[in-house]
Amino acid sequence: MTHAPACDSGPGRPGRARRRAGEGGRLRRGRRGDGDGASRRAGRGAVQGGGSRLTGADLLRTGSLGLRSRRVRAALSALGISIGIAAIVGVLGISQTSKASLLAQLGALGNLATVQPTSSQSGGQAELPTTAQGMAARIGPVTSVASIATISGVGVYRTPYIPAIDTNGISLTAASATLPATVGAKMTRGRFLNPATARYPAVVLGNQAASLLGITSLATPQQVWIGGHWFTVVGILGNVPLQSPMDAMAFIGFPIAEQYFAFDGHPTELFVRSDPAQVAAVAAVLPATVSPQNPSDASVSYPADILQAEIAAKGAYNTLFLGLGAIALLVGGIGIANVMVISVLERRSEIGLRRALGATRRHIAEQFLAESLLLSLLGGLAGTVIGAIATWAYALTQHSSLAIPPQALYGGLTAALAIGAIAGLYPATRAARLSPTQALRTT
Repeated sequence: MTHAPACDSGPGRPGRARRRAGEGGRLRRGRRGDGDGASRRAGRGAVQGGGSRLTGADLLRTGSLGLRSRRVRAALSALGISIGIAAIVGVLGISQTSKASLLAQLGALGNLATVQPTSSQSGGQAELPTTAQGMAARIGPVTSVASIATISGVGVYRTPYIPAIDTNGISLTAASATLPATVGAKMTRGRFLNPATARYPAVVLGNQAASLLGITSLATPQQVWIGGHWFTVVGILGNVPLQSPMDAMAFIGFPIAEQYFAFDGHPTELFVRSDPAQVAAVAAVLPATVSPQNPSDASVSYPADILQAEIAAKGAYNTLFLGLGAIALLVGGIGIANVMVISVLERRSEIGLRRALGATRRHIAEQFLAESLLLSLLGGLAGTVIGAIATWAYALTQHSSLAIPPQALYGGLTAALAIGAIAGLYPATRAARLSPTQALRTT
């Protein structure tokens, strides 16, 4: 007799049924558990991915926290950067302002040549011919010519009662009427000599000579005592560019000099202004023109050569001062790095707390790097303003136009930010490497 196989759920096999039911329950619970674990993992991923964020506004606020809480330290740290940037901006600005002024003078005086007699072969002083001025005026590109002659042994005094030895260094000089226009000088009082007044006892004083004689105004007639004769002061000449000896001269006409002081009419110096494009050509023919018999008796020079030498000298000094400014900037950067390292050590508790609350190492590094950059930026801005003010004050005192190259302003701020980034890199990295437990344990 055969028997059908017993069913697992039959009454004869109760243990097997219970075991299968338990396995099914576990499977169902396992599926529910897998779903809950996935949900929890997704939640943790969401927190890790978007729960700790540092926006630009947050970075600016946290980066400035150390500066706002330690203002005196921040100001002293930024002072080094300020000095370096101010030195760089000031040197470049003052150099550019001075150079612009010198170039303007160079443009105005670059076509002015002076002709003087040389030493003769016998050891004495050669003489320019009395016709030298007229001969130089015949050169085509020449626009104006003036001549002067020193009258030796004659002093200029305020009254005849002053001892002859007290000359105050004022020299009597015969001058042609074209002198101010040729050398580029202006009258501060009265008028210069003209063909009419040059024949009479009239005198024009240089700016320094008038000051030494106590003559500052010509509202009332003024006279001076020259070689036993009274001369009426008809004008005061302003400062002569690149001809400072003229400031201490008293100018009279050639005719009156010949009449009163036995002057022989030979000029001691000629001033020749020519077309700027023909300066070299004029200089080549001047000696033979003013002294045809002995061209070697005349030497030609250019006052503008002094300006070119001055520009070159200022360039050398500018390099020196820029080097000193760079050293000051480097010292300021080292000071910022030192302050930031100390700040990291002092704020370990803050770092540990922020790390425990979810801030990443990158956020900590960004915070301290931003603090260093802000400190350098403030110092750079202050230094740029100080350098610009110094340049403005220099231009004001020198009566020159203000000229600050834009590269000095942009370069100064860029250099400050670069120094701040380099100085803050190591402290920021050190702060980011601190673990929360280590930072909180060492406080």
